[in-house]
Amino acid sequence: MVSPLGVMLIDSRRKMDQNDEFTETTMADVTFLHCSDIHLGKTYSDSPGAAERYEDFFGALSSIVDRAVEEGVDAVLIAGDLFHQAQVMPRTFARTVETLAPLQRAGIPAIAIEGNHDWIHRRESLSWMEALSDMGYLCLLRPERDEKGNYRFPDWDERRRRGGHMEINGVHIYGVGYIGAYAGSHVPRILEAVETEKEENILLFHVGVRQYCGTDIGNMTIDEALPLSERFSYVALGHGHKPYEIPKDEPFAFNPGSPECVNFGEQKYAPKGFYRVEWRLGRKPQVTLVPTSPRPMFDERVALDGCENLDQAQARIREHFQRLKDERSREDRRKPVVRVKLTGEVAFRPAEMTRQRVAHLVAGIMGALHVEVQNALSFVTGGRPRDSEHWNLAEIERQVVQALWEAQSAYKQRAERYAQLAMEIKERLLEGSTGAGELLDVIHRTLHEE
Repeated sequence: MVSPLGVMLIDSRRKMDQNDEFTETTMADVTFLHCSDIHLGKTYSDSPGAAERYEDFFGALSSIVDRAVEEGVDAVLIAGDLFHQAQVMPRTFARTVETLAPLQRAGIPAIAIEGNHDWIHRRESLSWMEALSDMGYLCLLRPERDEKGNYRFPDWDERRRRGGHMEINGVHIYGVGYIGAYAGSHVPRILEAVETEKEENILLFHVGVRQYCGTDIGNMTIDEALPLSERFSYVALGHGHKPYEIPKDEPFAFNPGSPECVNFGEQKYAPKGFYRVEWRLGRKPQVTLVPTSPRPMFDERVALDGCENLDQAQARIREHFQRLKDERSREDRRKPVVRVKLTGEVAFRPAEMTRQRVAHLVAGIMGALHVEVQNALSFVTGGRPRDSEHWNLAEIERQVVQALWEAQSAYKQRAERYAQLAMEIKERLLEGSTGAGELLDVIHRTLHEE
């Protein structure tokens, strides 16, 4: 018996002519799925919902694998950040093998590159991405570099499970992982290393394009990206978690974003998903974004200005989230993840509004899986004018740090930004929700943003 999907595929191969006879139509020579930034292993440490949140990211990858096997595509492209951290826990690696196994059994190659979260600094160490490639669950593409920094893309060696280039049904796939802050300057060398006579070229590249990307690090400009269209008909981007397409007359570079919301703020990047690409050689690839269903995420700011006591403040928080709950879609009843930032001047000690108190209150109203709280409240006495300068410990700390930077002439011009960075790192550490890799990204972004 042919499945409904099989019937659709058979029917798409032919059409009725004027004499009511079936004639063959053009079919895709290559069909592949393009995903990125899966972030396996991501969760919230010391959270009651940690185990369930951990499974969200494997569920996202599993849905892509199931689609690939169901359709019998020619390949799945993973454009970096398969893992959330380069140092992978054994259970995360085992779950990854389990999730990718259906592709291996179906003979569908998962062609991958390393993202900034996958990347290991010590090249003499075997990465977990290399281990997956050695075991046959991935084809990890990585270019070679000579002493002058020029690129070379050696053909895929099945025996060694190494290479920078492979070919599937006439389409040539090249892989460049995460380079860093100066990725755009590498584009000319990448182009020089690719054979010009091959028109059907794909580039896997873990880099953001600044005008579109939702992150501040590891980007290139649109002017640096456009020359890639001269050599590649499809540039499979990763990084940034935000879906976007780069046009030159028509789109040639595509970033699907992450299929699951990884960080707060990503609920604005809709729809989340991955790309399905059908390619009849000699023509432009036909690209469709396939939506996924990430866990509901809310990032809320609650102003508590004028609250005289803790009870008033809690009542305002309760009112805010009850309204949000009433407005929320009835169709998706999954437990959401929530971040709440408390702001404003209050007439009680801000320390009374503990994170635990707020998290318990919000979780009870929203039925949340996980709640993060940022307390940015300021204390002001009843007799102090609202628009006057007031005592604020966080501001005093920031001013002290800024003064230390300003005391060094080499850093005087950037003292304010570096002080903000120090406060941001402190806040993230106190929250306990940011990993070492993400903190490194924040520092790297600030140091190289010029």
